[in-house]
Amino acid sequence: MNATLDSIPTRQSLLQRLKGLENQDSWQQFFETYWSLIYTTATRAGLNDAEAQDVVQETIVCVVRSMPKFDYDPRIGSFKAWLRKLTKWRILDHFRKRKAGPVRMADFDGDLSFLLELPDESDLSFDSQWDEEWRRAMIDAAVAKTKTRVDEKQFQIFDLCALQGWPVEKVASTLKIGRPRVYLAKHRVGKIFESELKSIDAQSQS
Repeated sequence: MNATLDSIPTRQSLLQRLKGLENQDSWQQFFETYWSLIYTTATRAGLNDAEAQDVVQETIVCVVRSMPKFDYDPRIGSFKAWLRKLTKWRILDHFRKRKAGPVRMADFDGDLSFLLELPDESDLSFDSQWDEEWRRAMIDAAVAKTKTRVDEKQFQIFDLCALQGWPVEKVASTLKIGRPRVYLAKHRVGKIFESELKSIDAQSQS
């Protein structure tokens, strides 16, 4: 799952920019940030590749159609909960199609408030999978942002130690550097990563 630079900004700032449907950069940023989250959730729920790709497209279309009337209010509900609900409905649509043949998706009129106020009827398994994939997306975004703040060598050390789990001795030997440098880079870059992840976590709850 690849996240772009500044891939998870505040929900309000990004979604407000999406109200301008001609803002291609923001829409591309939105797609690159969330398509893999939606796709992976769909495949883990039991859909095949083609069905999961359709779920991605249909979910993004729902977001697009909501934008002209969009007025973000975190007091009504979180962005995370809203996107989860849209994704879940699209997945359920495809399971219904398997049983009953082609069915028409219900029209989506872009009214965010009624979506957020509906009771959550999902099972615990789906919610657990969504939370797991959401967390991965947040980590990927924090990694991407961290990478832009440190030099390439420092990030490589952090990647090998913290993300890939290599022992310090192996990293030092492979990169032909001293162990103190490995410890120092791992600590410094780790602090930056933790800061970015904390910021993203706070934003994702809005």
